[in-house]
Amino acid sequence: MLTATELLQELLKRARPLTEQVTLPLERGLGGVLARGVSSRVTVPPLDSSAMDGYAVRAADCVAPGVSLPVSQRIAAGQVGQPLLPGTAARIFTGAPIPAGADAVVMQEDACSAGEAVSIQRIPALGQHIRRAGEDLRAQDEVLAPGTRLSAADIGLAAAAGATELNLVRRLKVALFSTGDELAEPGQPLAPGQIYNSNRAALKALLAGLPVDSLDLGVVADTREATLDALRQAAASADVILSTGGVSVGEEDHVKAAVETLGRLDLWKVAMKPGKPLAYGRIGAADFLGLPGNPVSSFATFCLFARPFLLKRMGASQVLYRAYPVRAAHDWPRNGGRREFLRALLVTGADGRGEVRFYPNQGSGVLSSVSWADGFVDLAPETAVRRGDCLRFIPFSEVLG
Repeated sequence: MLTATELLQELLKRARPLTEQVTLPLERGLGGVLARGVSSRVTVPPLDSSAMDGYAVRAADCVAPGVSLPVSQRIAAGQVGQPLLPGTAARIFTGAPIPAGADAVVMQEDACSAGEAVSIQRIPALGQHIRRAGEDLRAQDEVLAPGTRLSAADIGLAAAAGATELNLVRRLKVALFSTGDELAEPGQPLAPGQIYNSNRAALKALLAGLPVDSLDLGVVADTREATLDALRQAAASADVILSTGGVSVGEEDHVKAAVETLGRLDLWKVAMKPGKPLAYGRIGAADFLGLPGNPVSSFATFCLFARPFLLKRMGASQVLYRAYPVRAAHDWPRNGGRREFLRALLVTGADGRGEVRFYPNQGSGVLSSVSWADGFVDLAPETAVRRGDCLRFIPFSEVLG
């Protein structure tokens, strides 16, 4: 078995970034991956401008608190004032250009208006409350690099740079199916021995958070023929095939053998808990990722392995999740020889600092542990946790967005 680190490295080596591009309006770019960078058409701010509502002054004219200056002009955002006469102040508003000759802004809370004059209550520092031209963007500079997966802030930045369209990597096509005669869809009556198919709903929701087009093939019967048919259909229509279940070694586990019949299986099994029976291979031009059937294992392996792989296939430059140090709220017994990803909840300790609590039942079929938790604690093999220990915590926010 590969370690979790080795498996992730091997998967990313095999992830071939898409090269096809599409051009979309700016407002449809959220979540997409830039195929070409965005350069600014403009300088922002275009001129030195005020960061506050207040008064533009010459700092040298404000020699002591209480100095009174006549107000010579009023400048609103979008207007360009006249050069500031020595010994005067200009009423100015946030975003308005600084008039020539002014070198500081006194915010209105530090000034008292008295008719056509203003009394400066606090001596300003040189350059105070002035936004310098180009401190945000400069014309022709690249503001968003190729491979950026666009957030709402990125969309706003592209708009500030004057972009109206974006060149994006086309959406990845992902075919999804589940295996298992024991599975029924929610709303259907359950036959004896059946359970509702949670993997299908969870993985469709996980894929919805990525710039992919999903092809849902439903539940495939536990037969060799049905599995081969599903894989052929998926390989003919998708870039990536994502399945759950059937990749172990039981008599009713047909996926592994079917993939080897139609293509090849490169990677199988990972030394982690939950999620050991994970597989990767190729069928024609399509990648195959076989996730375990247990719901927690399916969820964890998607977040930790499938998602980075899919992001790399989409051409994203940032595909790995981040982990943060956090302390343990209580003891936890020594684990075995596999790296564990324990479901944990962030809480506030008695001293106000953050810490994590573990869900008491870490079984791979206990999906309620995932709903309860805020993330995974990444625990090395043969490790016992003591209260106060520093642990590696992967928030779900890092692997779900």
